[in-house]
Amino acid sequence: MTNYLRKPTGLFWIISSMALVWNLMGVFNYLTQAFMTDAVLASLPKDQQLMYQDVPAWATAAFATAVFSGTFGALLLLLKKKIASTFFIISFIGIIIQMSYGLLINENTDSYGPMGLLMPFMIIAIGGYLIWYTKKANQHRWLS
Repeated sequence: MTNYLRKPTGLFWIISSMALVWNLMGVFNYLTQAFMTDAVLASLPKDQQLMYQDVPAWATAAFATAVFSGTFGALLLLLKKKIASTFFIISFIGIIIQMSYGLLINENTDSYGPMGLLMPFMIIAIGGYLIWYTKKANQHRWLS
């Protein structure tokens, strides 16, 4: 049995590109939050200020891990590398830790509103999907 690579479908390139854009948006959000000045924080509505105040370092580190690992995973997926799944798994662990803080520990979740609570579950679903999709791409022998 030969172990040759197959040519990925067009959908592979679309999903991989969208994964990169999604994770780059996460990097932008992380950098915006991590480097928010006191003046910018003060300009936000009070309920949003509460969401950003006193975030523990471990939750911020989990956020960074999630978005930067996801970005590397997406780049590696675009390069058709198997190791992309490892980075997506690391990203998913970061997502779960970060969302655990946001949904279970943070006392200011009332300010999220019903639509604000949808986003964390969407992030978890996308993180899980990228792990599944990368493993599927590997089964199709699109990755080396």
